[in-house]
Order: sequence, then structure tokens, then C-alpha cells
Amino acid sequence: MSNKALFFDRDGTLNVDVHYLHKIEDFKWINGAPEAIRYANEKGYLVIVVTNQSGIARGYFTEDDVHALHDYMNECLEKYGAHIDDFYYCPHLVDGKVKSYAIDCDCRKPKPGLIERAIKEHDIDRSASLLIGDGDRDIEAAQAAHVRGVKYTGGSLLTLVKECLD
Repeated sequence: MSNKALFFDRDGTLNVDVHYLHKIEDFKWINGAPEAIRYANEKGYLVIVVTNQSGIARGYFTEDDVHALHDYMNECLEKYGAHIDDFYYCPHLVDGKVKSYAIDCDCRKPKPGLIERAIKEHDIDRSASLLIGDGDRDIEAAQAAHVRGVKYTGGSLLTLVKECLD
């Protein structure tokens, strides 16, 4: 039996968008985000983050910094009885300064590679899943992966998630 998933963009959707966020001390949840994640957990959805992190290719921070921030997010969520099941990120940028990441990939949104990988690795039913993101590229990636895309435009993320899942 396939799983259903709620995909989230990270910056601007789950956390306040700080330019090239990579420091734990700069992390701040969006209004209602921890509660929205818990709600999705309780409704039986896998919660999966799909995020472009071109700061790696630009040389601003490392993959280790991204992993540390994602670990911190899940540590914070424990207080809410919530968790993120998996994180997928794209470190690439065609004209990035770090040569090994300066490639044209299939995972940088609006391309659907991150979502496609998660669907395959977690046996996810596209028709029972959705992605919430604050940017057009998030919605385009969802559409390219044949997953419903919902734009977050501010306010309580919990309210939006309840509207989408109920």
C-alpha cells in the first residue's frame, strides 16, 4: 500500500526566509508550522521537505550545515510531538562557485527531481499527496511531478494545512 505525503518547501514556508539560511541561531518557524507538521503526522501523512539550497554551490555554507539545520528542526519539533520524515535538498547551481555543485541537475525546483526521488524512496501515492510552497517554482515542481501544489501566501500554516487535508 502506498503512502500519502505532505511535501513542504522550507524557506518561506516552514521557516522565516532568511537570505541563505544556514545558522541555527537564524532559524525561526513560520506561524503555525510546528502545529501544521504535527497535524499532518496525526493524519497519517509522511512529511517531507523539498528545498533548493544553492548557497552550497555558491560557497556560502556546506552540506553539513544543511544537515545540522535539518536535525535542529526535528529536535525542535519533538516539543510539539511532531517530526519531519525526510529532507531532500538540491545543492546545485549551474554558475555556482563550487565546481562540484556547478551543474545543471534535475533536482533544482522547478524541476521535479527532489519530489520524484522522495516518491520512489518512500512509495508515495502522487494522487493522495500534495506540496505546499511559497514560490511559483514550488508549484511548478509539484505539477511536473503530478502532485497537487498549494501556494502558501502567509498567515497560519496550520490553517492552510487543515484546509488542504480535511
